[in-house]
Amino acid sequence: MPGPTKQAPPPLQVDTVRVVLAGTALWTVALVVLLLLGDRVDRMWTWTCVAAIALAALGLWVMHLQGQLRRRRPGPDDGSD
Repeated sequence: MPGPTKQAPPPLQVDTVRVVLAGTALWTVALVVLLLLGDRVDRMWTWTCVAAIALAALGLWVMHLQGQLRRRRPGPDDGSD
């Protein structure tokens, strides 16, 4: 007989836009470094960075369509008086 089950914790509130922008910034830095290294690195890594940046842009566009990019206006319950 199974024991008592625990209630699932509430979902975390994550600012996904900030996470995507931070990741995009890291991929952009990696792309710049790879471009500065020139022919000393395999071009696969350069195209990997380009693909990651393009996918992040696509993701931001989808977030825009879903309304996640709208700025949050302070409300009466957020404690910002």
